[in-house]
Amino acid sequence: MKAQFFLIPILLFSSLFYASDTIKVDSLKPRVFGFSPSKKVKNINGVLFKYFEEDGNFAPKKVNGLGMGFNMIGIFYPFLLFFNLPDALSKGSLNNDYEIAPENKMNKINGVQLSLVNMEPTVTNGLEINVSSNMNTYAVTNGLAVSPLYNLHHEIIGVSVAPFANVGQKCRGLQIGLYNSCKDFRGIQIGVWNENGKRKLAFINWNFKKQENKDL
Repeated sequence: MKAQFFLIPILLFSSLFYASDTIKVDSLKPRVFGFSPSKKVKNINGVLFKYFEEDGNFAPKKVNGLGMGFNMIGIFYPFLLFFNLPDALSKGSLNNDYEIAPENKMNKINGVQLSLVNMEPTVTNGLEINVSSNMNTYAVTNGLAVSPLYNLHHEIIGVSVAPFANVGQKCRGLQIGLYNSCKDFRGIQIGVWNENGKRKLAFINWNFKKQENKDL
């Protein structure tokens, strides 16, 4: 009787442990389609549909393929920003230093990021097309970033193209837009007004040497 008394809890504990371990392994199994927010899917070899940005319990995901974001905030944010754009640029608020996120705490998209707005820490290796770019989050892009309005990045290696503004903290490559700004910049800027840690110039600006991070 005593043996049964101790055996039953052990069996129950073992069953729970096995079930939790199975769920964990299942969450790491690559899926062809995934949805976010979701704690159950972490790896997608195909398409990730993001209908809302995750809250404080952010669970990073790895996507080999296409990440699509449909957060409706991305539709309204550009209009709100345009009313305050001159003030935002003059105060440098578009260049806010958000806390650098470790790579294992960021989404990783190897392929294409196509979104209305991205508000989650993300590394994009490939093509990024965002209407309202990356808002209030740490964003890294290695490749080509295109927006119909503006591009906001903390780090970008490659080409950033937007009709109104390209703003970044650390940039390596080419910026093309009406207004271009990057603190730690190496490459070429083409636009009506261009600013980097080396100089400020109209039409075309450049820097190919290592520079100290300075406020523009």
